[in-house]
Amino acid sequence: MPLAASAIADRNKSLSMILRELVVADPASVDTIGEIMVRFGRRSFGVVLFVFAMITAVPLPPGVSTILGLPLLFLAPQVAIGLGAPWLPASIRNRPVSIQNLDKVIEKVLPRFEAAERLSRPRLTFLFGPVGDRLIGLICTALALVIMLPIPFIHGLPALTMAVFALALFNRDGILALIGYAMTGLSAWFLIFFGHKIALGIQGLINFFGG
Repeated sequence: MPLAASAIADRNKSLSMILRELVVADPASVDTIGEIMVRFGRRSFGVVLFVFAMITAVPLPPGVSTILGLPLLFLAPQVAIGLGAPWLPASIRNRPVSIQNLDKVIEKVLPRFEAAERLSRPRLTFLFGPVGDRLIGLICTALALVIMLPIPFIHGLPALTMAVFALALFNRDGILALIGYAMTGLSAWFLIFFGHKIALGIQGLINFFGG
């Protein structure tokens, strides 16, 4: 099936359904990263953001979240400016991926995706569109910057917030989007509180050694 026709056919399929179709494909076949992304169309933003956000949501040594946050910072602004699908450099887009190797990864993550899908479905879809998607993209860009800060313990909540937005984008789930907005406010409060404590600590050290 041509890539364009495949993208149209897959538009209303669930994420787990598309992943299962990749699993049952000919193990000897080879797709490029670009061809796999086409299967998800614009929803591939949600897929990739969800994966990397969940990875960075776990406790990580200082500095690791800075590296893992780079894909998030690369993709989130693309949602903010309204791109129809993720833009990738040709060197990455044309890189071949063995379906046999991809199967092993999909089999591990598929149960998590299916569990998330049971909690999400298209709801309050008026919250999406040119304005709604861009707003989520702007928020996710700010969250990605916070995730990349080399400060321990602050990246978990922003990463979970971005994962919620990513799943909301993929399934056009307005309830999840509203939860994401609430979590954004909580993340901002936590960042301000944590930053204030750090500032007080630094001021205390300055006073101690300066006095």
